[in-house]
Amino acid sequence: MRAVIVAIFVAFLISLFVTPVAIKVFTRLKAGQPIRAEGPVMHQGKKGTPTMGGVVFIVATVLAYVAGHLALTTLPEAQIAQVTPTITALVLLGLMVFSGAVGFLDDFLKVRKRNSAGLNKRGKLLGQILVGAVFGVIALYFPSTADVTVGSTALSFIRDINALEVGKVASVVIFIFVVMATTNGVNLTDGLDGLATGASVMVLAAYALIAFWQYRHWCADTDYARGGAYCYEVRDPLEIALIAGAAAGACVGFLWWNTSPARIFMGDTGALGLGGLIAGMAMATRTLLLLLILGGLFVIITMSVVIQIISFRTTGKRVFRMSPLQHHFELAGWSEVNIVVRFWIIAGIGVAIALGLFYSEFLTAVT
Repeated sequence: MRAVIVAIFVAFLISLFVTPVAIKVFTRLKAGQPIRAEGPVMHQGKKGTPTMGGVVFIVATVLAYVAGHLALTTLPEAQIAQVTPTITALVLLGLMVFSGAVGFLDDFLKVRKRNSAGLNKRGKLLGQILVGAVFGVIALYFPSTADVTVGSTALSFIRDINALEVGKVASVVIFIFVVMATTNGVNLTDGLDGLATGASVMVLAAYALIAFWQYRHWCADTDYARGGAYCYEVRDPLEIALIAGAAAGACVGFLWWNTSPARIFMGDTGALGLGGLIAGMAMATRTLLLLLILGGLFVIITMSVVIQIISFRTTGKRVFRMSPLQHHFELAGWSEVNIVVRFWIIAGIGVAIALGLFYSEFLTAVT
């Protein structure tokens, strides 16, 4: 628990105090956010706000992970052996860093071209597929000494569903789809000041709680599992909790500067980085299908875009004034702050339901 707390506070402090430095640097480099001409008129005032702020909380998360491990050096040797840097950390941090790199390329091209086009859709899609494939293979094909992989060959909800065994190749393909869905979901949500950042804090904090609970009821803990105690068959849950907590803390520090009126945007760098990490969390904790509820706000906003596209292409009519959904409410006259807070409430409800399902499954099994 000490390592997780240290990682959270280190990430928070780094993000809180480095973000204003990043604001000055990106402003000096003229790395301002281009605004779409066809977007809401009220967004034109945000033109030139520094973007690519996701670099700060991605770096803060990685540094906090290192700090968390330094806090473990005082533990007994037997416990340290369980939490030394692992492939689990490589997969989770790799997904965050390299998904963020795809987003960074997109942001860089937007800034350089001085328009909102950035990386073309095909290039961004190929980048997401490549990142998902590389780390999906690592997660499925590199078992620990106990023969446990980061990912599973079965679909999962609160744990693996053995009846839905799909094999390694199909699991990698499914994970690529999850990476694409989460990165784009967070990216679509990142349309108002602080909206995606606050929602991501809730999801990541929930994964920190889930992973730490799994650590306390871990099948690899022979003292706990002895006698057939109900346990979770996951790999390195303390690592997962540490990284989830660090990312949540980093996002809270960033939110201080990203909330309305935002002084910096996370950009595609941050949105894709967070999406990649959240996808990895769902895979590592064996809660892939639970992510649909846990990240309910991302799902709702993504579906608003899908519905809008299908409706317009089939009937020529729009269901919403504008998609993603948050812009529909902007054009309906809601203030930006009202939309953000109400959408945060929706995100919180999804997280609360998902955590309730997770813990109720454990209570049902042990009673």
